[in-house]
Parts: sequence; structure tokens; C-alpha cells
Amino acid sequence: MKNSKNNFPVYRLTVLALMIALVQTSRLFFSFLPNVQPVTTILILMTITFGVVDALIVGSGSIIISNLSLGMGPWTISQIIAFTVIILVSYTFSLCIKNLDGALIYWVIFSGVTGILYGLIVSVIQAMMYQMVFPAFIGYWFAGIWFDVYHAIGNSVFMVLLYTPLIPLFNKINRKIKKSPS
Repeated sequence: MKNSKNNFPVYRLTVLALMIALVQTSRLFFSFLPNVQPVTTILILMTITFGVVDALIVGSGSIIISNLSLGMGPWTISQIIAFTVIILVSYTFSLCIKNLDGALIYWVIFSGVTGILYGLIVSVIQAMMYQMVFPAFIGYWFAGIWFDVYHAIGNSVFMVLLYTPLIPLFNKINRKIKKSPS
């Protein structure tokens, strides 16, 4: 057997499990507010610091675990796909604004836009699952647009609150992951 480096040492797996628990708990804690929870913001911040793979693991894991409590259904697939798209777009956006001063304001605006994007993606996937015709899809999406606006506002507020404390913390944890033995 070759001497290969383990890409998922125990410390990294532990951090990912704890992040899934954090995201899942935050989703349950704010479940009384429609579409207002720090999940999207935490996943964006994870993408910036930990990278796409870890954010995808935490995003998918937290949706599956929290939907065991909140209700599992076909929407689980659309939620995972929507968060996957948001994570990929967040990574691309992070590359674009890497050297700009005042990154927080860009992330606040971006996180608000992801609230609308999330709702649009979920609506498109649900429309395809239920074989809606285009006019029915438009009505379906517009009926839920207020929830997407709540999501956008919540994302922006959580970004203002969480960006400054979490970015240094996540960077520190990420450095420890890279130094941890295989």
C-alpha cells in the first residue's frame, strides 16, 4: 500500500461534524421565523475559509439532519441543490473580490442576493418535479417571493453579525486542519 496522505484526518472530520451540528441547530433554533436562519451565511463563510468541499459536506449534512426533525420530503433534494449552487457561486464570488477593500459590504449584498437565488432555485426544481407549466411556475414563485425576501434580509443581517467573528475563527480552525496529522 502506498504511503498517501489522508485528506480527512480525524480533526477535520470532527470540525465538519461540529459544523453540521452548528448549522443544523441554528436552523432549528430559528425555525419559528419563516426563511430567516443563519444557514446560508454560515455556508458562505465556510466556503470563503474552508473551501467548497467542506462547505458542501456541511451544507448537505445539515439539511439532511435538520430535515429529519423539520420534515423530509422532495424539497430536501431542491434544498441541497440550491445550497450547492450557492456554495459554488460563493466560491466564484470570493475569487472575484479577493483583493478588494471593504469586503464585508460586498458579502452583505451578496448574501442578500443568495436569499432570492435560493428561493428561485428551489422553486424551479419543485416546478420540474411537479411538472408545472411556465405560467404555473411564475405564480408559484411569486406566491413565495416574500419568503425569499425574508431569507435575503435575514442573510444580510446574519452576515453583518457573523462575518467579523467567524472569519478569523474559521481561518484559525482551517490552519489547524492543514497542520493536523493524517
